[in-house]
Order: sequence, then C-alpha cells, then structure tokens
Amino acid sequence: MKQHPGMVGRLATLRLLAQRFAFLALVLASFAMMLLGKADTIVVERLRVLIDDGLSPVLQVLSRPASAVHSVVDAVHDLASLRAENVRLAEENARLMHWQTVARELDNENKALRSQLNYAPDPDSAFITARVFGDTGEAFGRSMLISAGTREGVRKGQAVIAGENLVGRIVEVGDRTARILLLTDPSSNIPVVIEGTRAKAILAGDNSDRPRLNLLLSANSNAAVGSRVVTSGHGGAFPPGMPVGVIASIQDGVARVEPFVHRYQLEYVTVVDYGLPGVLPSDQSDSGK
Repeated sequence: MKQHPGMVGRLATLRLLAQRFAFLALVLASFAMMLLGKADTIVVERLRVLIDDGLSPVLQVLSRPASAVHSVVDAVHDLASLRAENVRLAEENARLMHWQTVARELDNENKALRSQLNYAPDPDSAFITARVFGDTGEAFGRSMLISAGTREGVRKGQAVIAGENLVGRIVEVGDRTARILLLTDPSSNIPVVIEGTRAKAILAGDNSDRPRLNLLLSANSNAAVGSRVVTSGHGGAFPPGMPVGVIASIQDGVARVEPFVHRYQLEYVTVVDYGLPGVLPSDQSDSGK
C-alpha cells in the first residue's frame, strides 16, 4: 500500500522538529527537576526512596548469581584445604601409631628387664616453682635469689632446673628466699658424663659463661664439639641424665661446655627434691649438730 506524499512530508517535518527541540526539552526538564528539588526536598527524598525500594528486588536478584558463584568458590577452596589437612593428619597419625608401637615395645622390654634385675624405681620427686628476683653475679661468684624458702619446703642441696635443664643447686635457704649456686660459679663442681662415649668428667665453674670439663677428659674419650653433657648421678648430688649443655670447644685438652640455660634467661625456676643426700648438708642435719 502506497503512502500519500503529503502524509510522508508531514512525518518528516515532525521528526525534524522533535530532533531540534529534544535537547531543549531535556534542558527544561532538568531545570524543572532542580526547581522541584529546591522547592520541596521531602518530595524528592520520598521519590528517591520509592525508586530505591522499587529497584532493590531487581538488584537482589541480580546479585544472587554473583553471591552464589562466590559461595561456590569459597566451598571449593575449603574442600581443597580440608583435603590437604586430612592428608597431613593421616600421615601424622601413621607416624604417631608407629611411635606408639615402638613405645609399647620398649615399655614391655623395660618391665621385663626390671623384673629380671629386681629393679627398684626411683622415688617420685617433689618440686616447687619460684620466681627469680635477684642476680648476684659478681667478679668472684655466680648465684641468684628465688622467692621460695623453708616455708615452701626448699632445702640445701636440692637441684634447680629450668624446663628439663640443670641450672644449679640450692646453697642457702631462708624462710621466704633461697640462693642458687649456678653451674658457672667457681664453687660448683658437678660429676657429669659425655653422651655417646660415656666418658666421665667434672664440670667445674670458673665464673665464665662456659665452665670447664676437668679431670677425666682424656684423648681416648672421643669427646667432640657438639657432644651433649649430662649429669652422671655420682656423689648423690643429682640424678643421672639431667641435661647440662654441649661441648662448645676443645683447646689444649680442655673442653668448654655451653650450658643449655644462661642466667640472663632465668625468670622462673623449679626446685626439685629427688630424695638424694646431696653435696651440702640440709637444714635439719645442720640443726642436729
């Protein structure tokens, strides 16, 4: 069907007028909205709230796919982490089961050997933990004060440890305080052995940070730098096997031992009563003289 030439001309004219006045209409509409906003801010605010309320369901629907994808990604990462953690725990459990079996075998072996030797176990040790509050390190002595005394059951000769490592022994006791003679004090002489070779020696303090190994260290002891030194249990001072330190140097037949614990590291120590006579008389024996 053919359109009338006059109608086509009028449509073209209207389109041209709309294009010419569209920009002007937009400017006028913007100006009118500005005037409306200045005239009544409450109306504009309500209109904005209505628009937000109307668009919020649409925005929520659009955000759900993104949230779902994010949740799926997090779940995948969590599953991967759980899988790696399960593998690690399974390997650790296998190692622990192995060592549990070894420990049971050793325990059974020890029980059998003790029954054959009629072994008498050591008595249970009692211990007291105290705070170090005084360092009396001097030119001719190394000792420290702790906040425990006879009221707490501290006695002369008792061993003092930090963790499992030997620090020294109690040499003076008051009602509420006690003095520790450190391994590095010149008056300290402790029977020790070198692990591995079982060579016997005396750990003698000389007021340095590294006491000496004296007397029994010889060329055939096979002592080497890095060898651990532990108490021998001789003399009734300490039980055997207490960690003391490692050999740090050997020069001209004299070995120096690096203690596992230094005095500047001490904040709290443990005074242990192993039920041994010790190298110093107790308070009770002093009072009985």
